[in-house]
Order: sequence, then structure tokens, then C-alpha cells
Amino acid sequence: MQSNEFLLYGANGYTGQLIAKLSATYSLRPVLAGRNEKIIRQLAEELQLPYLIIDLHDTKQLQSSLAGVKLVLHAAGPFQITAKPMIDACIATHTHYIDITGEIPVFEMAKRYNDKAVESGIMLMPGVGFDVVPTDCMALFLKNILPDATQLQLAFASAGGSLSHGTATTMVMGLGEGGAVRENGEIVRKPLGHKGMWIDLSKVSGKQKKVFTMTIPWGDISTAHFTTGIPNIETYTGISPKIYLFLKFQRAFNWLLKTTLVRNYAIKKINKGPAGPADETRAKSSSLVWGKVINAGGKTVQAAMRVKDGYTLTAHSSLLIVQKILAGNIKTGYQTPAAFYGEDLVLEIPGTKRTPAY
Repeated sequence: MQSNEFLLYGANGYTGQLIAKLSATYSLRPVLAGRNEKIIRQLAEELQLPYLIIDLHDTKQLQSSLAGVKLVLHAAGPFQITAKPMIDACIATHTHYIDITGEIPVFEMAKRYNDKAVESGIMLMPGVGFDVVPTDCMALFLKNILPDATQLQLAFASAGGSLSHGTATTMVMGLGEGGAVRENGEIVRKPLGHKGMWIDLSKVSGKQKKVFTMTIPWGDISTAHFTTGIPNIETYTGISPKIYLFLKFQRAFNWLLKTTLVRNYAIKKINKGPAGPADETRAKSSSLVWGKVINAGGKTVQAAMRVKDGYTLTAHSSLLIVQKILAGNIKTGYQTPAAFYGEDLVLEIPGTKRTPAY
């Protein structure tokens, strides 16, 4: 395998295909991999890239396929199901592992592999996409300005765009499960949307001055604590106030939303729709990210940024990190993007604009 090659698992998915198509921009040649031979073969022929058909549940085949591979970029979710077999194989074959998850349990699981990863001489860095690169960088940026911060709030809102099948399916799997925050260093379960607030994004939005947001269990509940050490963390997403009220009413039906019948119905509906937003839609959309830290004395520091839409940013950020790893810029064990690559990592991604702290 050449120095500019790596294995992209999940290349048949919406985001995986975006990553594959953008890889040449970063002078990279992924080996496309996954289970859907028809889609992967067609993509490989279109991009003139090598490919492999691999079943994650075939341990022998998976490890054999990773022999000699320096790095895996794992893009096949839901990661609560797919991450463990791939991490196990990467540790066995001394292969660096990164993925594009935003799922708290996956980050927490990966942390528990730290010692094994160090022994294997590899780096584990889940969350190299929109989950959680911009917010992780924002968290560290603010922490460095207010080192004694004890509280962190992070929020993001989409300006246009829609969901891919993979993202929507991951959300369906979380139906009825509620939310989470970090309190005094510990992850604590809370109802989804247990808090709502308006935030001012006028410095980066261009149009919107205030956006209503609600708490969700974003990956930073895990990663931002690792990156900054801040013990109290809440994560928010932009949402319509009307939908927020509906979600509060929905809590009474969480038991129903957890059932296999409801989830299978929702996934069936998702699969009938387009794989993800069209290129034209992504080109017109962007994401707004906001953060705020507070210390024990009540002092606050906040900032905001505008970045590309979540899917396009994920393709750029994951490939940027692939470049760094293949160049030898690694640290063994579990790492988060900003903790290792710094608060300005996100500024290396085209189209990023971050405000000064205020």
C-alpha cells in the first residue's frame, strides 16, 4: 500500500462517497471498502481507485484485509454496532483508527481501549467529522482563554441542508432514549431537550440574530471533557420552538419510540427517500457553531463560527486528519481532534470563519 493510501470503510454510504470523491483534492488514494459490492465497485471504477468487499463480522477476513494497512477511516454507522469490531481488528493489526461518529457511547468505549491502543502502537481518534471537530476546537479555544472555566455550553445550528440515510438511522436508534449532560465530571442522563435557550449568532449568521436551541446528547459530552477537563458540559442544537414543545410532550411516549416496530417503520421510511442532500443543497447550506464558558466567579467568554455544512465539513476534516496521520503526526492511544491537533484545526478547513472571543 502506498503512503498516500488508506482504507475507507463504508465507502458505499452517503458520507463515505463524499469522502472518496474529495480524496484526490488532498492527494490521497483510499482503498474503498464495505459490504455493498455493487455500489463500491461502481464508485471505484468511476474514481479509478482500488476496492475490497469486507464483512465486519468476519473477523478473519477483516484482519487479513487490514494487514499492511496504516490507517482505517471508518465511515459505516451506526457506530454503536460497527465501531467495536473495527477497533478490535485495528488493534490486532497495528492499524490507526479514526471514524466520523458523534455517539457518546462510542467515544466512551474507545477511551476504554486506550491502553490496548498504546500497546499496539496505534492512535484511536473517533469523531473526525462534523461530530466533533468544530465543537471540539471551539471548546479548547474558549478553555484556553478562560483556563479556570467550570461550565461549557456548545451549540450548533444548520442553515439549510437535510439528513443522510446513515445520520437519520442513527437518530432513529436513539428514539426514546433521552439526552445527556456532564455534571461534576460525570455523564448524567437527562430528558431530550430538558433545557432550551436562545443564542445570538448574528456575528456569523449574516441573517439570523437569534436561534432557539435545545439540549441534545452530542458527542462533546464525552470528548469536550477529555479535551478541556471542564466538569460541567451541555450541548445544544437549533430547533423550532414549536417542535421543542412537541418533543417535551413526546416524553410520555418514550416507551413506544423504543420499540422495534416503531424504529423499523421509521428506518423503512428513511430508506425510501434520497440517500442525502443533493450537491446543490449542500453548496447553499452551512453550519453555525457557538460556545460559551463560565468560571466559578461568573465570568463568561463566548465565540461563534460558521463552517461548511456538516457533510462537506466531515469530508474535509476527516481527509485533513488522514493526511496528518499518514505523515506520521500521531500520538498513540485514545485522542480527540482538538486535544492533539489544537484549537485551530478547524481553521485549516476551507470556508471556516471564527469570531474573536467576546
